Amino acid sequence: LMKNKKEQKLSIELLDKKLRAYNVLHEKEIPDTGWIHAIRTTLGMSLRQMGKRLSITPQSMKETEQRETEGSITLRNLREAGKALGLQLVYGFIPQKGSLEKMIEEKAQAVAKEIVSRASHSMMLEGQENSKERIDEAIKERAEEIKNEMPGHLWE
Repeated sequence: LMKNKKEQKLSIELLDKKLRAYNVLHEKEIPDTGWIHAIRTTLGMSLRQMGKRLSITPQSMKETEQRETEGSITLRNLREAGKALGLQLVYGFIPQKGSLEKMIEEKAQAVAKEIVSRASHSMMLEGQENSKERIDEAIKERAEEIKNEMPGHLWE
């Protein structure tokens, strides 16, 4: 089990490293017309010419571009359109919190705060109130334990 936790920690580190490469794309915006249309028109390629490369009609090509702007295009269609344009589709996820590690830390902190707050409330009702510093320290310690253990219920 200990080895499993080490493997999990290593997996998080390795995946975070891969995801970091995508962070530069965080502030990049997709063209309003979609990538396919923007690149096709920039290259001076007509719908007929692009459709021919994909063995589809100009109308089907226009619908493909429309599906991209609506967000309903498939990855396969994007990949094929990219290939027809001489491009490679690259996709990935960018953690909203900056990294998987940061996501785990924040979630562990929230869970720890909930656990310690419940315990602190019970103690207060019994007249055994703790100081804010002690509560903060308990939350910090519990969050670290949770982060290291990575229990399955963390994401519930």
